[in-house]
Amino acid sequence: MRRRPESSSTAPDTSAKKSSGTSKTDEEAKLNHGIQIRTARRSGFTWLTLFAVIVYSSWAVYQYQYENLPVPLTAEQAGKRGFSEVAAMKHVKALTELGPHTIGSDAIELALQYVLAELENIKKTAHWEVDVEVDLFHVNVGATRLDSGMFVDRTIIYSDLDHIVLRMLPKYVPEARENAILVSSHIDTVFSTEGAGDCSSCVSVMLELARGISQWAHGFKNAVIFLFNTGEEEGLSGAHSFITQHPWSTTIRMAIDLEAMGIGGKSAIFQAGPHPLAVETFASVAKYPSGNIIFQDIFSSGVIKSATDFQVYREVAGLSGLDFVYADHGAVYHTKNDKLKLLKSGSLQHLGENMLAFLLQIATSSHLSKANATVDDIQSSHDTAVYYDILGQYMVIYRQRFANMLHSSVILQSLLIWTTSLLMGGSTAAVSLAFSCLSNILMWIFSISFSVLAAFILPLISSSPLPYLSIPWLVLGLFAAPAFLGALTGQHLGYLVLKRYLSNVYAKRKQLSPAIQADLIKLETERWLFKAGSLQWLVLLVVGTYYKIGSSYLALVWLVPPAFACAKTSIVLSTCILFALSLAVVSSGIIPPFTEETARAVNVVHVVDTTGGFGEKPNSYISLFSFTPGKFTKEVEEIKEGFVCGRHKAIDYVTFSVKYGCLTYDGTEEGWDESNIPTLDVVKDINGDKRITQVKIDTKRSIRWFLAINTEEIEDFTFNVGLEELVAADGKRSIDGWHTIQASGGKNAPTKFELTLFWLQNSTRRSDKMVQSEQRPLLRIRTDLPGVVTPKVETVLEKLPPWYSLFGKSTSPHTLSFLSSLPIDF
Repeated sequence: MRRRPESSSTAPDTSAKKSSGTSKTDEEAKLNHGIQIRTARRSGFTWLTLFAVIVYSSWAVYQYQYENLPVPLTAEQAGKRGFSEVAAMKHVKALTELGPHTIGSDAIELALQYVLAELENIKKTAHWEVDVEVDLFHVNVGATRLDSGMFVDRTIIYSDLDHIVLRMLPKYVPEARENAILVSSHIDTVFSTEGAGDCSSCVSVMLELARGISQWAHGFKNAVIFLFNTGEEEGLSGAHSFITQHPWSTTIRMAIDLEAMGIGGKSAIFQAGPHPLAVETFASVAKYPSGNIIFQDIFSSGVIKSATDFQVYREVAGLSGLDFVYADHGAVYHTKNDKLKLLKSGSLQHLGENMLAFLLQIATSSHLSKANATVDDIQSSHDTAVYYDILGQYMVIYRQRFANMLHSSVILQSLLIWTTSLLMGGSTAAVSLAFSCLSNILMWIFSISFSVLAAFILPLISSSPLPYLSIPWLVLGLFAAPAFLGALTGQHLGYLVLKRYLSNVYAKRKQLSPAIQADLIKLETERWLFKAGSLQWLVLLVVGTYYKIGSSYLALVWLVPPAFACAKTSIVLSTCILFALSLAVVSSGIIPPFTEETARAVNVVHVVDTTGGFGEKPNSYISLFSFTPGKFTKEVEEIKEGFVCGRHKAIDYVTFSVKYGCLTYDGTEEGWDESNIPTLDVVKDINGDKRITQVKIDTKRSIRWFLAINTEEIEDFTFNVGLEELVAADGKRSIDGWHTIQASGGKNAPTKFELTLFWLQNSTRRSDKMVQSEQRPLLRIRTDLPGVVTPKVETVLEKLPPWYSLFGKSTSPHTLSFLSSLPIDF
């Protein structure tokens, strides 16, 4: 029986010296004859079939994960204690028929009246052992500053707001009043949309939940409070005013926020914690659990420039809880297409049934008070939760402490294996590892570069740099395909370098035939690339564990080897064809980038600008710009209203600057009055040991305005409304040398204020600063007149293509804005 030689990837020892040209011995010949390198030979058709199966499986998982929604129930099917989407949709219809309902509008008052009437009906039909209290809560004035998110280092002032609060609790359990679960959403919308998704859908779910809970609450140990607030779209003002001013807020132990960044689909957990009680309870009882900590990590990183009321509940009130969000069809967010007909059937049923099961469980819990531990205490004890769902059917959840143990165990074992491997392999192993890591680095560099190159190509062949909005799947061909090709290219270059190095190593070993050596070198190269792929995820796991990033769990399971280091030509060719076809579809215009249901978000603003100087005639013009990148060349040719586009005139809207846009320079006098221009009047300027300046601000008719204070000159300030000091001097921070005050309110919001400025000690009026002062004023202000559409703006809107829509945001201007400033040398 012949002994099988060792199948080590390293050739046998060849320490014995042999003279060149000496023929092999019989023993060596037998050794070579015994070694067989067998590699699988698969046809191009096999690779294509495998690729097709992967694509189809991914599509099937996506459909099941995101498109599989429950069947809507009627009121009869749901019963008195169930949740009915059909009943909830009636509320959505009623609210959207009011049109946009911004704070300070007539429509918001009608929306409040509708919700109030529905809650009064719920109160009348509630179970006789359930105590139902309805409160119409009015807020006169308030101010806040948040420590993170899109409103960081900004003072937000609100006034004349109305909220509706509903509390339900068992009549014969008085201690239930002291422990409450808050369920919150906002009634108000931005000015550009009727808000079917954001957030009439949320309000409607809450109304239907309240109806169902009113039949269950007699068995509760805790109260349930429903907050229907206004002012969320203007800086989270509704949530803050309730938390800081309503008497029931002190009894809240957990906060649940319902939001929408699209319209319908599955409502998933967007943020959770910091205490894990809420998400653990939800995972145990939800019928259709949906959520992933990945989204929470992305949102916390600041990549998504948005905010929800949950930030106030967590940051200001120190509450734990859950933040749910609808995110389907995100292109309609804050545009005219956020409308009822696009709200996907089954969406409300999905959220409603999940929330009903959760509330029935948590409201009977005796551990609710534990969820009110401080955020710092929870995070310092590593007691937060890691969570993710599997196909919307089951939710995996475990504590961060367990995650640390699990990750550390894997890290230590991996490091031990790597250390042993490198010590045994010596210098050859270390160099091979370095070259294989180079392959990974090249893979990422080329992958990103190819995607960026595709992004540069798109504007050259398409009128829109985002031609995939109407059909998001085009992203696969336009960006995923070149990224994949780049990854293959970079990895293959690293593969060739590593292979060359190993060839030099094996060339010194003469005991194997050339054919066998070639096969061994190839296998050894692929083995090292596989190990480098594992090492890459090990590094990510170490970093994620150190910074306690919940989504680090991906590094445990995503140990995908670089199996495509020697990718077959058929796969590369298929990817190239996919990319080429996507470019052809875009350049031919077969699929338009925007449709009437997937509009491009734009802003058309009549600007009245007095920042040029005192005594000068106001500069009046129309500004056309978009937060979606891309030019307006074709559009302005069709509009023909004297627009000139480019980057040569940036407009400073106080909260942001328009870098590229279109302006009319012909002057527009209709639709506005000089009496509406805001004024900044210096009433006192004291130059003592510390310079103090008092400024009176009059926003005229505007109840929505933005003021920027130059912190390169001003150390601090106070802000008064009448005799009330709303903002004290307390050491405020700034961004880019400005601290911004953002204000909005109802119809009776104040318009006259007093600002006291405390100058920096080293602030002077030297001539070398006077040049700077001409470009950087002491104060900048923008006021908006909501609901006013001037004749010129109306003309432009009528001439824009139907796939354009006004875009509303808490910091963006309305259709008529006034700009003014106060120079340093006033």
